[in-house]
Amino acid sequence: MTTPRLFTPLAIRDVTFKNRIVIAPMATYSAVDGIAQDWHLAHLGRFALGGAGCVMVEATAVTDQGRITNGDLGIWSAEHARPLKRIAAFMKQQGTIPAIQLAHAGRKGSMQRPWHGNGALTAEDLARGDKTWPIVSAVAEPMAPGYIVPQALSVADIGQLVQDWAAAAGRAVDAGFEMIEIHNAHGYLAHQFLSPLSNKRNDAYGGDFAGRTRFPLEIAEAVRKAIPKGMPLFLRVSAVDGIDGGWTMDDTVAYAKALKARGVDVIDCSSGGLVGSATAARVKRSWGFQVPYAERVRREAGIMSMAVGLIVEPALAEDILQKEQADLIAIGREALVNPCWPQMAEVALGRAMKDALDGWTVQYGWWLKLRERTIADIRADEAR
Repeated sequence: MTTPRLFTPLAIRDVTFKNRIVIAPMATYSAVDGIAQDWHLAHLGRFALGGAGCVMVEATAVTDQGRITNGDLGIWSAEHARPLKRIAAFMKQQGTIPAIQLAHAGRKGSMQRPWHGNGALTAEDLARGDKTWPIVSAVAEPMAPGYIVPQALSVADIGQLVQDWAAAAGRAVDAGFEMIEIHNAHGYLAHQFLSPLSNKRNDAYGGDFAGRTRFPLEIAEAVRKAIPKGMPLFLRVSAVDGIDGGWTMDDTVAYAKALKARGVDVIDCSSGGLVGSATAARVKRSWGFQVPYAERVRREAGIMSMAVGLIVEPALAEDILQKEQADLIAIGREALVNPCWPQMAEVALGRAMKDALDGWTVQYGWWLKLRERTIADIRADEAR
């Protein structure tokens, strides 16, 4: 049988992905003062055991001020990087590329955990032990009425943040991560600079397309310089705001070309989130609804892309790759339902279970091979 495209290796710079499946970064809001806990090892470890080519650690703040909630991961010090090193090492032991998404919340910082309301912190949240902190953005406008008013970043502040991103990337390299993604999507700080709806500055970091992309491009340049030449660099973008007067797909294509010139290797194509929750995409949802964004970026910007968003069935993932609409497939919440999605996708796409088990971790594989033989005997008896 021909190997499905989903399970063909992909080399990006000096790193080879054993298959085209990436477990997307999914915030779990379970860190303590930004530090990873046993929860994160267990949560991410199950994905590493599930056969994905790459597993990405959730949005990790480059400064303490850059957290979304009190439970966000951080990597603004060596102390924060230390437990992440253990997680990266475990992923690598399982044959999975360890990756991390670096982020800054901007005006979406100092908020509630989503299961507490996903809004501005209340007295009830403070009684639980949560704390508030000053937040920043392109301009001094809150995301919505009732939210904290951010401080507008000065040019000097922007320069410092670029250094903070580079320092965080260096810590990620030291912790053993082999791929880094820059978070430019979902209404967080970089996206706040990109969108004309949230960036109303009148200096070199606002105004036209060149001004609004200046800070995010400086971040990309700084991170690229801070990591090894052979390390892949991804960047997640909200391809459209989905709001009149906002960031458009034409903007994304032009931006992707500029990012490619600065050493970004893959554009991770999401959408929406400028206002409201990170997943508040103001576009109609259907299976693979964001694939057209990845396809257009790949075709028109000449850069590799990753598709994400309601890609649940292996056949759809394979079809996207066969049609050359994207180079990689990101699986998010479906992996929470089934962390073995990559392994079972291989079976769904035609490989016999008994053969597929050869690629599973031996601690599971040997048990399951016995189970397969038992099931085969039972079925044979039933057929008599």
